Amino acid sequence: MVVLVGLGEKMAERFLPLYLTTLGASLLIPGLLNGLDVFLSAIYSIPGGWFTAKYGYKRSLFFFNILALFGYAIVIIFPNWIAVIVGSFFFLSWTSLSLPAAMELVRGEVPKNKQVMGVSMHSLVRRIPMALGPMIGGVLIDRYGIADGVRLSFVFAFILGIVSTFIQQFTLKNDNPSGNHTTAIISISKFPTNLKSLLMSDILVRFSEQMPYAYIAIWAMKTANGAGVSASQFGILTAIEMLVALMVYIPVAFFADKMNKKPFVLITYMFFTLFPLLLWLSHSFWMLVFAFVIRGLKEFGEPTRKSLIMDLSPEGQKPVFFGSYYFYRDSIVTISAIMGAYIWNEINPATMFVTATMFGVLGILVFALFGKDSVKSL
Repeated sequence: MVVLVGLGEKMAERFLPLYLTTLGASLLIPGLLNGLDVFLSAIYSIPGGWFTAKYGYKRSLFFFNILALFGYAIVIIFPNWIAVIVGSFFFLSWTSLSLPAAMELVRGEVPKNKQVMGVSMHSLVRRIPMALGPMIGGVLIDRYGIADGVRLSFVFAFILGIVSTFIQQFTLKNDNPSGNHTTAIISISKFPTNLKSLLMSDILVRFSEQMPYAYIAIWAMKTANGAGVSASQFGILTAIEMLVALMVYIPVAFFADKMNKKPFVLITYMFFTLFPLLLWLSHSFWMLVFAFVIRGLKEFGEPTRKSLIMDLSPEGQKPVFFGSYYFYRDSIVTISAIMGAYIWNEINPATMFVTATMFGVLGILVFALFGKDSVKSL
C-alpha cells in the first residue's frame, strides 16, 4: 500500500514548484504551497490520530486513500495552478493522516524490543517510491514537457491509489481500536518534559529543512550557476538521496534498539543542518550529488525519533499524543516555509540557505543540552 500510494504521489510532488510556475503562478506560490503542505500536515495529524484511535488503522487508511484520490482527480480534470492548490487539500492529506495509523500498526504488530526496527522498515519501504517516483516523473517531463508530464504523473497516481485501496482492504487484518476517542488536541502542558524537549529541537531543525524545500528543484534545474540539471537528472539526485537512506535504515535500527537513542537523533539533526548550506554551495551536478547524499543521511535517526515519540507518550493515548506532537510541530514550522518564500523572493537565495542552516544549529544545541532518551528518565 505504501509503495503504490507513495509512487503515485512522488512522481509529481517534487516537480510541483515547476508545474505551478509553468501554469502561470508566480515564484512566491511554490513557497506558499509548501507552507500549506506543512500546515495541513499539522491540521490533519489530529484527525489522523483520532480516526485511528476510534476506528482502527484499517478503516482509517481506507478513508484517507479516498481523500487522496479525490485530490488527484481535481488536478487531472482542471490543468490550472489554482486547481493544484485546491486539490492539494486532499492529495497532500495522505501522509500526515496515515502516519499515526502506520505507527499504531507497527506498535501493535512488532515486539517492543524491535520497535525502532519496525518503524525503520516502514520508513525504508516509504523510500522505495520516493526514489523511483521522481525518476519516472523526470522522464515524463523530459519527454512530454512540464505541464503534460506532471499531469500524466497525477493520472498514474490516481490509478495506483485505486489499486492500493483494494490491496489494503484484502491484506490488512481487522484491528481493535484503542477506545480513546477524544477529539481534543492534547495540551502541550500535558506533554512529558522529555517530549517537550524533543518537540522544541525538532521544530528548529524542521525550520532548517522547510525554508528551502519548495525551491530545491528550481535551484537545481534553473538557478544554481553551472548546474542547470534536467528533470531526469533531478530525479536521479532524488533517487541517490533515497538509496543512501535505504542503506542506513537497517543497521541504524539494529543498534538503536540496543543503545541510547539520543546520539542517533543528534546525528540526524546534523545532516538536516548541513544540507541547505551544501545546496547553496552546489554549482555543478556532482556537487549536487554530494549534497543529496548528505540529504539522504538525514534519515539516519528519523525512525529512532519517531519511536522515541511513541516511547515518551503515555500508554493508551499514543496515537493521539503522536498526532498532537505533529500538530504542534508542523503548525509552527509552517512559518518557516513562508519565511523561505519571502527571503528567496525579496532578498536572495543565499540569505535563505544561510538562515535555514542557523535554525538547524539551534535545534542541535537544544536537543544536545535538554534531550533525553526514554520515559524512565522523567
